[in-house]
Amino acid sequence: VQLQASGGGLVQAGGSLRLSCVASGRTFSRSDTMGWFRQAPGKDREFVAAHRGSGGTTVYADPVKGRFTISRDNAKNMMYLQMTSLKYEDTAVYYCAAASRRIILSALRDSLQYDYWGQGTQVTVSS
Repeated sequence: VQLQASGGGLVQAGGSLRLSCVASGRTFSRSDTMGWFRQAPGKDREFVAAHRGSGGTTVYADPVKGRFTISRDNAKNMMYLQMTSLKYEDTAVYYCAAASRRIILSALRDSLQYDYWGQGTQVTVSS
């Protein structure tokens, strides 16, 4: 299974970007969990958002609540991260991730719960 993230780039503070992630090698089911993480220079990888599948829950890290939206299109094996009102501190490499099960709520932020990872896409927000 391979995940391919795209859509990153350079944007001014206050702007928007939409990240995409396509999966190949496996068709993800409605119960699979999909998520986004990010890693800024000199910092650990951190959770951004997760989608627990159809009828499931979307969860966001506090710094991005109200500004980022995670979504998915199971028919296309795609997931998205719509980012608005971007801030300088959102600058990071963004990684998409997926798990072949519905991860429990309390474990969504744990990167070790995810089975598959994309290569990352750079998002740079200028202040």
